Amino acid sequence: MHALYGGREENLAHAERELGVKLVTREDWVKIDGTAEAVAKTESLFGFLDKARAQGVTIRTPDFHRITDAFARGEGAQLQTLLDQPLVIATNRKTIVPKTLGQKLYLQSMLDHPVVFGIGPAGTGKTYLAMAAAVNALLKNKVERVILTRPAVEAGEALGFLPGDLREKILPYLRPLYDALHDMLDPEDVARLSEKGVIEIAPLAYMRGRTLSHAFIILDEAQNTTPEQMMMFLTRLGEESRMVVTGDITQIDLPRSKQSGLLEVRHILSDVPGIDFHTFSGADVVRHPLVAKIIAAYDAYRNPIANQGTTGDSR
Repeated sequence: MHALYGGREENLAHAERELGVKLVTREDWVKIDGTAEAVAKTESLFGFLDKARAQGVTIRTPDFHRITDAFARGEGAQLQTLLDQPLVIATNRKTIVPKTLGQKLYLQSMLDHPVVFGIGPAGTGKTYLAMAAAVNALLKNKVERVILTRPAVEAGEALGFLPGDLREKILPYLRPLYDALHDMLDPEDVARLSEKGVIEIAPLAYMRGRTLSHAFIILDEAQNTTPEQMMMFLTRLGEESRMVVTGDITQIDLPRSKQSGLLEVRHILSDVPGIDFHTFSGADVVRHPLVAKIIAAYDAYRNPIANQGTTGDSR
């Protein structure tokens, strides 16, 4: 029962205010007092939360508030559709289940749209879930290859000359993609598929002039693309292909004179059918609990006016 409301009494108080009921709970039960309509909404809310928990979703405080507010507005039926078909991504080494409502919506978006933008802070699973969807599509023969790319931009520090051949030079930039890949496939499978070109990991500059057909293509760290690079990448989309673009607009490492293509693209493509923008918040962070607090503190520092008098998630 505690898992359904994040184990915090203030969450129950929020539900009482929004739904117009009185809640009393013990270890394994909750008593709901109110009008018949309010009791029915609240009962549906806890039924939804229990079903989400059973599917592996962790109910965090911002999730609880978002879901409660939706049921209070009469939008519970729309949320129910998210749980009617549980989203589970199976790879060779593990089964991946979305841990937050935001992650579930992101996975659903990747199934429904040819081009998806996943934008949000570190630790929300943007790249990891995109990689899982790509590997799953490859294993189910929905695509013939997986192409992973990112711009080779240094994160605020000059690394200087890197020794070795071309692959060794670009490996540090692509390491996060390799790490996620090895988490889902056996090392020998990664080596074999890479050798055959079924899995390709390359810098963004290598995408110019190509048409990428029958492929699942992921552009990671897209906040470090220029507008010209973003347009170049998006126009590589070929027949029967899917693209996922991930990035964190708070961690742009481009020179100050250059605009981020990820910041610009939303204004240009937000109304184009087949393209979806999914924005994560600190509520979707699934790393150490302190990561979400660090992100919230930085957000409050950078946007003091916007955050005055607000609490929780503002997605």
